[in-house]
Amino acid sequence: MNLRGLFQDFNPSKFLIYACLLLFSVLLALRLDGIIQWSYWAVFAPIWLWKLMVIVGASVGTGVWARNPQYRAEGETCVEFKAMLIAVGIHLLLLMFEVLVCDRIERGSHFWLLVFMPLFFVSPVSVAACVWGFRHDRSLELEILCSVNILQFIFIALRLDKIIHWPWLVVCVPLWILMSFLCLVVLYYIVWSVLFLRSMDVIAEQRRTHITMALSWMTIVVPLLTFEILLVHKLDGHNAFSCIPIFVPLWLSLITLMATTFGQKGGNHCMYLALQKPLTCVCVCVCICVCVCVCVCVCACTWPPLFEKMSLRVCAQGGRVGNLDLRKAWNFPRKG
Repeated sequence: MNLRGLFQDFNPSKFLIYACLLLFSVLLALRLDGIIQWSYWAVFAPIWLWKLMVIVGASVGTGVWARNPQYRAEGETCVEFKAMLIAVGIHLLLLMFEVLVCDRIERGSHFWLLVFMPLFFVSPVSVAACVWGFRHDRSLELEILCSVNILQFIFIALRLDKIIHWPWLVVCVPLWILMSFLCLVVLYYIVWSVLFLRSMDVIAEQRRTHITMALSWMTIVVPLLTFEILLVHKLDGHNAFSCIPIFVPLWLSLITLMATTFGQKGGNHCMYLALQKPLTCVCVCVCICVCVCVCVCVCACTWPPLFEKMSLRVCAQGGRVGNLDLRKAWNFPRKG
């Protein structure tokens, strides 16, 4: 194995994002199972680190841009700078959403539709960003995800506010559509790997590359789909698993994604830590993980059976978790 070439193609920005997501999902599972009693502000610490690095990277990039006027005369550099501004703007809106999620869980004082408002703003902005990226031959992966998932965001917000009473299996229909596309991609790589294995005109290096891609996709998408199915069944009350076994497939997907960063070159080398590598489908998988993890966190506060199985002893504390009175917030019927 060529270790030098492996680290030359290392993508530090994506490795940081996947590592933050992995740590966040571990802390979230431990918190939901009552193993740790941290505030959700602390549980979200890896997400805050991710956003902090984006802001710091963008600040450094802006400073370099301002101190070097010659960069403004270069067309490609101008496009890179504008792409940075778009990505940072979307990250700031996502940061606003995450802050509102933590505040809503800890205090329970406003509607979920208000919490999801930044995501509703992100979607039209992302559509415009995708049009701009297409015209300038840029890959805006996070923007693509936000633009195609507006319906999923709306369904989740309406379900959490009890405006609709659909099962979570139905609420996540937009997610199933996207996962179906990813499953087709996995099937595509498997078929091509089989064809390359049977072909005598293909060199061994190409065969290894296609087999590696097929195995990577299977290790990413299949556990991710398993996690989402287990989670939806948990929220609908169809299984009694604790959160840690449900999250194990997600951790496997994230670890695989971290391994793939050693075979990817970085995106914008000098300006910022945002997603600018044209491997759109893999980044869609990652951002799906972010969205699903956040949804797990907010849904846990709305589903009483989950809290009844946690070691928080809600009933012994008069139905209170921190500063949030669950029965008053959601009008849960009192037992007895």
